[in-house]
Amino acid sequence: MMDELDLLKKDWQTKEGNLPKLSYDEIHKMTWKKSSSIVKWILIISVLELVLPNLLVLLFVGTDDWSNNDLGLMANYYLGFNILYYAIVLYFIYQFYRRYKEISVLDNSKNLMRKIIKTRKTVKHYVIFCLAMILVFFAFFIVSFYVDDNILLSIEGIAEKAEKVPLEKIKYAAVWVFALGGIAFAVFMGGVYFLLYGLLLRKLKVNYSELKRLEV
Repeated sequence: MMDELDLLKKDWQTKEGNLPKLSYDEIHKMTWKKSSSIVKWILIISVLELVLPNLLVLLFVGTDDWSNNDLGLMANYYLGFNILYYAIVLYFIYQFYRRYKEISVLDNSKNLMRKIIKTRKTVKHYVIFCLAMILVFFAFFIVSFYVDDNILLSIEGIAEKAEKVPLEKIKYAAVWVFALGGIAFAVFMGGVYFLLYGLLLRKLKVNYSELKRLEV
């Protein structure tokens, strides 16, 4: 058995000696291409994440369901919230675009490592921002219930229940539903972000480790 194992090792060593050896520049170029591709996918996903949900919203604009859910006194705050949200998202997309353009084949390993670190930090901040906005969004509607009863009563089926159950109890139940729903949705989206961006960040980390090894 040991003789067979030794023969296999010798055969592998012989084959390994015949494999082409990659130079420092070749390895660096391959790592740069992989890093550039990863950052490009991060940019594409972030753009799709911004565009696709808004296309779905546009499908409901002007419909009866849309017009019946009037935010009343909170409309101006909701508009301001959306303007702030989209401004920050566009800022992050711009940062992803900058990271993508900054990765150049002319860079040395130290510069490329620095840009990989910056990209990973930007993605982490973006994910934290998106998850925080989900919680803020649900909190906004919870506050809206207390500011304007019409918002809660505009939800289908609530007006009928309000005739039999005190509105304060309905508000209390709605707060728990939206609070738990917001937390559950944030956890779900956290898992989605982990799968999408987490996998890409791990690949960037591998590239960073490879470049760091080259510098040794």
